[in-house]
Amino acid sequence: MKKISLLICIVTFLSCSPKKKSISPTAILITDVNIVDVSNGNILKNRQVVIDSGKIKKIVESVENAEEYPNKIEAKDKYIIPGLAEMHAHIPQPPTSDTRIEETLYLYLSNGITTIRGMLGHPTHLVLREKALKGEILSPRIFTSSPSFNGNSVTTKEEAVQKVTAYKNEGYDFLKIHPGMQLEVFDQMVETANKLNIPFSGHVPVMVGIRHALESKYASIDHVDGYLEGLVPESEGVDPTANGFFGYSFTPLADTTKIDELVALTKKNQVWIVPTQSLFERWFAPVSSDELLKQPEMKYMPVSTLKDWKRRKDESTKPENGFNEEQWNKFTAIRRHLIRKLQENGHGMLLGSDAPQLFNVPGFSIHHEVAGMLEAGLTPLEILQSGTINPAIFFGMEDTFGSIKEGLDADMVLLNANPLLDISALKDISGVMVRGKWLSQESIAEKLEQIATNAKNN
Repeated sequence: MKKISLLICIVTFLSCSPKKKSISPTAILITDVNIVDVSNGNILKNRQVVIDSGKIKKIVESVENAEEYPNKIEAKDKYIIPGLAEMHAHIPQPPTSDTRIEETLYLYLSNGITTIRGMLGHPTHLVLREKALKGEILSPRIFTSSPSFNGNSVTTKEEAVQKVTAYKNEGYDFLKIHPGMQLEVFDQMVETANKLNIPFSGHVPVMVGIRHALESKYASIDHVDGYLEGLVPESEGVDPTANGFFGYSFTPLADTTKIDELVALTKKNQVWIVPTQSLFERWFAPVSSDELLKQPEMKYMPVSTLKDWKRRKDESTKPENGFNEEQWNKFTAIRRHLIRKLQENGHGMLLGSDAPQLFNVPGFSIHHEVAGMLEAGLTPLEILQSGTINPAIFFGMEDTFGSIKEGLDADMVLLNANPLLDISALKDISGVMVRGKWLSQESIAEKLEQIATNAKNN
């Protein structure tokens, strides 16, 4: 009887003992990595991060049975940040080939950009957005604007109502504003957009002006558009259409004491800013097209595109067209002052470079943008926030991406150095993860070589 009782006790003990949890065959373990907390700049040292099914499942100091994980990424002395967002991107559209479109999306990914906001929408981008969401194509997460609202595409109030309604129904994420819209047409667009709950972003038409634009509550104003024009005193009586390249022609008239007023209005109306400063330090700048063409990333662009970029830059920076280095220096100094003030006292900054645009190669251009923001006085942490947590807040998706936290999408960049000490570490990539799919440094290099080969023939 005693033997039977002892046997029952043993069986009961074994049945109650915790069972060893099986490790998913698709799980990825990142070991001993330093996590950059972009909310405050803290570093969580030597963490173990478990990824599965496209999500961050676990972040711990130590993990059981580490040797049994089928997929491991050794990350000792490396740093991990959330995937970056390029908040002023462009996605090619037909007749561009599917191959080139896929290559463009990969160029973004290769530089750690796991989210893009497409700023000139097309019906095919709605399809790409869904394919990216479902993992059917290798791509950053996509948000896409509508086709352009400008002085030619929307000329009446009735047309504004019709197009806002159509683009909302077609599923675009927001409306894209370009120059040229008349004030009454713009106001009708705003009224209809507010009624249908679809945001709008982009340029500030000169007939609208920066103050009215801010009071109309853009989701974002890109390029710091309209701000320099807003610094010109009314007493100057300028023709607003004579502003030149983003207000360049009005540079000598700008009254920088008006900056604080515009910054306060930006904050009051909760308007985000996408500087795209790299445009003004590369395209519209006293650096030669030949010098820019020598930069390594140019090999990823088709030869025909590079020829067009050279032609357009050379034309726009001719002295006979009003360009001179002294005025450009003052123009750029004012822009940097604006950007710094908008960071310090505005609503918030979003990272965006306007790629592919003149000499801004997708993905690679974000590093030029980062350098421009640093030159304007932003700290490495502020710049990181503009490309990670701020875009997540902008889209109301902090529970999906923008930070390294359990439960969020596994969008991250593994770096070989600490970007808070030197922001150029963003270029020293060990690998990129996009919703759980790992792109190693070696696989990225191989794919980029293929893209460069294809570009030579186009």
